[in-house]
Amino acid sequence: MKNWKHMLLSLTISVGLLASAAPALAAPQEETSIKVNDQAVEYTAGSPINNKGTTLVPLRSTLDAMDVKLKTAIDDTITVVVDGKTITLKNKLTRINGVTYAPIRIIGDATGYEVNWDAKTRTVLLVSKGTETVAQTGGRGFMWEVESNGNTVYLVGSMHLADDSFYPFREEFEEAFAEADYLGVELDVSKATDEAQQQLILDLGSYKDGSTLKDHISSETYAKLGEILKKNGLEPDVLDEFKPWVVENTLASLKTTPAGYEATAGVDLYFVQKAIERKIPVIELESYELQLNMFNNFSKELQEENLNATLENFDVLDDGMNQLAEMWKTGNDEQLLEFTNNYTDNEEYNKAMLVDRNIGMADKIDGYLKSDKKEEYFIVIGAAHYLGEHGIVKLLEDKGYSVERK
Repeated sequence: MKNWKHMLLSLTISVGLLASAAPALAAPQEETSIKVNDQAVEYTAGSPINNKGTTLVPLRSTLDAMDVKLKTAIDDTITVVVDGKTITLKNKLTRINGVTYAPIRIIGDATGYEVNWDAKTRTVLLVSKGTETVAQTGGRGFMWEVESNGNTVYLVGSMHLADDSFYPFREEFEEAFAEADYLGVELDVSKATDEAQQQLILDLGSYKDGSTLKDHISSETYAKLGEILKKNGLEPDVLDEFKPWVVENTLASLKTTPAGYEATAGVDLYFVQKAIERKIPVIELESYELQLNMFNNFSKELQEENLNATLENFDVLDDGMNQLAEMWKTGNDEQLLEFTNNYTDNEEYNKAMLVDRNIGMADKIDGYLKSDKKEEYFIVIGAAHYLGEHGIVKLLEDKGYSVERK
């Protein structure tokens, strides 16, 4: 596993790890500012913070600047009033020194603002959609349509980490979602920061027998890890309590987050939030337990191999993410297939990450298509799951369905 594409697989087709893993890795962050319609927001209580790629803002002060009325913020449920319309958002709230914080992208998108990031000035820009022309579509993306027995399933390829350049989506995405009775996702990523999910990562991904990472990988690998951590302003032993698979995923965030790719901008989270607004059911095709146990059950050799791939290619990871983003925005099927086929060289990895999971998800989609309810499903899962000999598209075609690229 010598190129960056291998290193990116777990980030692009498996959800939630970057959002909640290894809080000890939080590196010092520069100050972030917020502008609403080009006016800087002045905060008297608290200030914006960056939490592993997610910009959290004092909720009440930010909503006041957006001319949005906060009705309630209780038990991770935010109720606001926009132009006389009540909107309910489900998202993790954070209390810091008595101030309630929430993710700026979530509240901005839900209340009718375009949310953009100016990396040079570290400023989140919120622009009312009514005051400025909405930007052109972010790209073509990947979508297929399957119909059977009066049911329609739209299959959308997600990038779990994305940035503002992905948005807004082309009309076909929004129109298909607007008619959907159900949203299907690998995992409900709005729950990624729940204490139960974080605890699950800690339970599975840390050593409980008194040993540390240093006892489970070669001295050469451990030394390379220490050097990269030091170069990024962290102690070389900061990840010693974690297993290689957690270290691999968490280490990658040191490059993807500064490059602007965040789980909070991911395609699946975008549609989860819209499903909450529309009050339609969100169906999980997998579970956090399944995905985390998959990583945890990798052989010792494979875990170190994956970690080494991240270490050896660390300096080009952001370039790799840029290439994947361009692939998604151009909707290039050939590049997606090439990307997917890169994983067939390691049987253990390919079987766990793609083959077995694709079969499970294709079987569930088959069930939706066979239903007698005549409903519409909008399915959003990692783009790399769809193409290739073991991809979901072929699995459905093998079951007799006609799958049309949209």
